[in-house]
Amino acid sequence: MTEVASNVVHDVLGPRAQDLDQPIIDYIVNVLADEDFDFGFEGEGAFEAIGELLVDSGCVDDFSECHSVCGRLSEKFGKHGLIKEKPAVRSLATPFRMNEGMDEVKTTKKKPEPVDGPLLTERDKIKLERRKRKDERQREMQYQMHVAEMEAAKAGMPVVSVNHDNSAEGSTVRDIHMENFNVSVGGRELIVDCTVTLSFGRHYGLVGRNGTGKTTFLRYMAMHAIEGIPKNCQILHVEQEVVGDDTSALQCVLNSDVERAQLLEEEARLIKLQRDAELDAEEKKDPTLVNDNDGIAQKLEAIYKRLEFIDAYSAEARAASILAGLSFTPEMQKKPTRAFSGGWRMRIALARALFIEPDLLLLDEPTNHLDLHAVLWLEAYLTKWPKTFIVVSHAREFLNTVVTDILYLQNQKLTAYKGDYDTFERTRAEHLKNQQKAFESNERSREHMQAFIDKFRYNAKRASLVQSRIKALDRLGHVDEVVNDPDYKFDFPTPDDRPGPPIISFSDASFGYPGGPILFRNLNFGIDLDSRVAMVGPNGIGKSTILKLISGELQPTSGTVFRSAKVRIAVFSQHHVDGLDLTSNPLLYMMRCFPGVPEQKLRGHLGSFGVTGNLALQPMYTLSGGQKSRVAFAKITFKKPHIILLDEPSNHLDLDAVEALIQGLVIFQGGVLMVSHDEHLISGSVDQLWAVSEGRVTPFSGTFQDYKKKLQS
Repeated sequence: MTEVASNVVHDVLGPRAQDLDQPIIDYIVNVLADEDFDFGFEGEGAFEAIGELLVDSGCVDDFSECHSVCGRLSEKFGKHGLIKEKPAVRSLATPFRMNEGMDEVKTTKKKPEPVDGPLLTERDKIKLERRKRKDERQREMQYQMHVAEMEAAKAGMPVVSVNHDNSAEGSTVRDIHMENFNVSVGGRELIVDCTVTLSFGRHYGLVGRNGTGKTTFLRYMAMHAIEGIPKNCQILHVEQEVVGDDTSALQCVLNSDVERAQLLEEEARLIKLQRDAELDAEEKKDPTLVNDNDGIAQKLEAIYKRLEFIDAYSAEARAASILAGLSFTPEMQKKPTRAFSGGWRMRIALARALFIEPDLLLLDEPTNHLDLHAVLWLEAYLTKWPKTFIVVSHAREFLNTVVTDILYLQNQKLTAYKGDYDTFERTRAEHLKNQQKAFESNERSREHMQAFIDKFRYNAKRASLVQSRIKALDRLGHVDEVVNDPDYKFDFPTPDDRPGPPIISFSDASFGYPGGPILFRNLNFGIDLDSRVAMVGPNGIGKSTILKLISGELQPTSGTVFRSAKVRIAVFSQHHVDGLDLTSNPLLYMMRCFPGVPEQKLRGHLGSFGVTGNLALQPMYTLSGGQKSRVAFAKITFKKPHIILLDEPSNHLDLDAVEALIQGLVIFQGGVLMVSHDEHLISGSVDQLWAVSEGRVTPFSGTFQDYKKKLQS
């Protein structure tokens, strides 16, 4: 049947069929040869199924010709007997009673099904609608109050700049001792009665589940809101991007050295005064004006000495070097900050922090906005950092490279561990194993003593023994039971159907934004339900643009991007996380996205991504970045996609959640294409790398480790 259908298609399309790619021809034949396919009246069904593809591929000139071609296809398929005949329908000559010949039985009317609760009147419905609007206004007001509180907290952050002389306020800050402190947000206790010492020069990785309070802890420290932090300790929390204005990226970094900027400004003013005085002395021939110049010269000499002391003349080269390490070209360093996107302005904020070198540097997911080249540079830079820093990161390899200690936040307590992240995992696993053994031994001893006490409690002859056992039981004390965090899971739903190949294919596709250069030329690749691919390449090269071309959000400027009519594609990106309604809670948000779906089904789907219990009912502005990401995952996968496109999916997830994401992707029965620089995620979930460079997408033969080595060389 397929062979006959192929002959019919070639006969109708004529010579133009020879110009089409074979995957497109195969797709058209398979669609039309399907025994359940409905051609419709004069080929309308065929036009809906393949019309757009025929026009886009250049097989027909316009939709008018396409209608004609689809009509001929329908006619030809009918002549060759390839269209299944529909059952004939004919009118009866006379009316026919269905109950004729049957015993007449009095049928009982079906009772109306009982309705839970009273029926709603129009007045009741208006009241409910009014209450719904009131609840929405209340949620909006609470969210705005939260935003105002956050803005006020950020405005209250101490201004940190380059400090060239610590002697003015005492000796340089060394170790920081924080004792018996609490951290809370919105009335919820996050850290309770905790004591931590930060040793000078140590590099700390702060880890813990999403929502435990890592970012809030960093904010408290930055605001000096914890007892034990010295007042003269410079703490810089890299959280906000720099303001977009006409200041160049390089100058924005240099402006953080306030003393240098003021000295250079004063130098320029004094030099102008000196020149003006010399001109006046020549014109008026007044020797007293020359004496005034001597005073200016002395001030200038003092300024030059100070500039030399603070190494002001090498500052620009140091700032440029930091920006270059974060992938800013010399041309980009001269651009105004308003010309950069939010991600690049975050890089400028990071460059400023590294340039300032505060006593305590606080970094919250610094690799989120960096490409692999910049991550490798930052690793090398932080490894040599002379002072103390705390970093929150989801990247296991990054932590293993840059940290010397781990601070673990769990159950409202901070626990310090020596070593990198892998060492922490081994140490903690051993600690939990020993704690479980101690708990079980303690329970056995207590049960044995308690059994003796219960048995002989009222035996006068053994009263002394019972009393000694009671005292021994009191002395024995309790060993806390091991409390593990609940297991995370990312349960991607399995699609009910599997479309036949090809699923997605690029044929000589090129793309460029209107008014700009061509970004990609003649892309040729395909994606199917077995694809497991990661795209790698520098930021700004166009990886996210390719994802948009695949999903259909963008169309190629030339060539074709074919997508099967039956394929469902889910796209995860930071845009989807930022687009969540923060005034709502996860369950209410899903109910709005999918009206009519039972609440229990939506709860179950949220639960498959770890959003369970009270978490599903919390306002989303109170959720951490990782928890919001899990809500976004739940939303995009509800329709059971065949292909999942992921743009930096591990951003904001904690390390356990990244592990669960890997397991979920491995089990998922569909295609996966991701953009990421997370080595652990890529190594665990994909089997092929595509390198994006110079307007091309080419398979990379090797592992992610090989790709890193290639970059480092």
